[in-house]
Amino acid sequence: MSPIEVILIVLVVLAVAAAVPAIWVASRRRALRHRFGPEYDRLVAEEQSRSAAERELRERERRHADLTLTPLSADSRRRYAADWEEIQARFVDSPAEAVGAADELVTRLIAERGYPIGEYDDQLAHLSVEHARTLGHYRDAHEIHLRNERGEASTEQLRQAVVHYRELFADLLGEDPVRQPSDESGAESRPDTTHDVPSR
Repeated sequence: MSPIEVILIVLVVLAVAAAVPAIWVASRRRALRHRFGPEYDRLVAEEQSRSAAERELRERERRHADLTLTPLSADSRRRYAADWEEIQARFVDSPAEAVGAADELVTRLIAERGYPIGEYDDQLAHLSVEHARTLGHYRDAHEIHLRNERGEASTEQLRQAVVHYRELFADLLGEDPVRQPSDESGAESRPDTTHDVPSR
């Protein structure tokens, strides 16, 4: 084998050795982006570097793996769905009270599923692993809830809060919390994802 062939082989081996870690990093990055969706982009924008954001997301996955999450029974799902319908009905006469009730109900559901409910930021971090797609709704709802407690939220903002709470609530519940009417054949119609609480 000539010296030139040896050099070429060494260069190829070095190129492959350099590419393997890069491919591995890119694969892990894709997996995190897929799992965390908009939460990945939000954290990358907040952190000092992409690496720091990805370390935080991997740490969230590790902490999440230590949780014992509990699926809801059919009875629990029916009870929560009924409670949600009551909140939406209450909104017509008392929007501020309905938002407070929605926050309490979502918190209760989070706890029953097995997520910690102590610090709000820790709660978000734990939820982000499996519910990242609806976490932005929860953040928006919680912010309006805090404004509501200070007496600073408009009726339209309160309506938006209930809509936002419903997104995470349905995600945690595993189904749309508002029962759909049946068609004439007796089959349940498809959920109307545009259903909203009434405007005043």
